[in-house]
Amino acid sequence: MELDAVPQDNSHTYGGHRKLVYATDACGEYVGVQSTGWEAETIATDSALDLLQQQQAEIWQRAQRGETSALEYYMVYRRMDVALLSQTSGIFQWRIRRHFKPSVYSRLPDRLLQRYSEALGLDVATLRLLVERP
Repeated sequence: MELDAVPQDNSHTYGGHRKLVYATDACGEYVGVQSTGWEAETIATDSALDLLQQQQAEIWQRAQRGETSALEYYMVYRRMDVALLSQTSGIFQWRIRRHFKPSVYSRLPDRLLQRYSEALGLDVATLRLLVERP
């Protein structure tokens, strides 16, 4: 991308900040340029956020019906997936999926909930409950 073609679309996703992008100058060398956003990037970001909100609402409904545990809801609420929660908590992915079963989750010891607590940034008492906006 050339220096004068760097998008400046005042994207709301940047929150008034600027992003560093690289473009070529008149001599063909790469230089850092500040950008206030790009319409295509804004559309993609908004689409991804809409999808996350939809997933969160679906899992919230499933958790309220008792089809999944509060753990799955809190994981999605914190914008994590099983792989990231596993990496952050040090708990195997297959165990996390097992903990999505309400009957299994309700019997978890405090020491295991403490690991989830640290990974999700929520206290153990909140993890035991289903709170829509923790």
